[in-house]
Amino acid sequence: MKKLKIYVDTSVIGGCFDDEFKEFSNLLFNQFQTGKFIPVISDVTIRELKRAPTEVTEITKIDSDILIQVPIDDEIRALAKLYINEGVMTIKNIEDATHIAAAVVSQVDLLVSWNFKHIVNINKIHSINAVNIKYGYHALEIYTPREVTINE
Repeated sequence: MKKLKIYVDTSVIGGCFDDEFKEFSNLLFNQFQTGKFIPVISDVTIRELKRAPTEVTEITKIDSDILIQVPIDDEIRALAKLYINEGVMTIKNIEDATHIAAAVVSQVDLLVSWNFKHIVNINKIHSINAVNIKYGYHALEIYTPREVTINE
């Protein structure tokens, strides 16, 4: 059985310390550690974590043998700009657009986030995928950690 590659945005990492989200964020990171899923982050995640409290940055200390880190390249930047040019995101949300573009370009199986305003909502998901299809990319599945964790 193929292991799913899951792009994790910064909200999921911070969610490990939030009363509302910690159960499923921590469960997801435990499942990364046990090898159920393959975690994927990007340079934008690392950049955002530099502004986070130390306890939040500690959660990303996943075994480097299983963590995939995606560098932000010209293709990812161009796709993020397309989300803005097509009205899916605003320039103010360039980091969210870059997370999504990094997930699409790196061909992960899905993106997880707790960002309900800019990422995990049906209107955004449809708009993101319309842009992806229009410009020759695959549709991206977007969920919260609650929807993808396997609680045994």
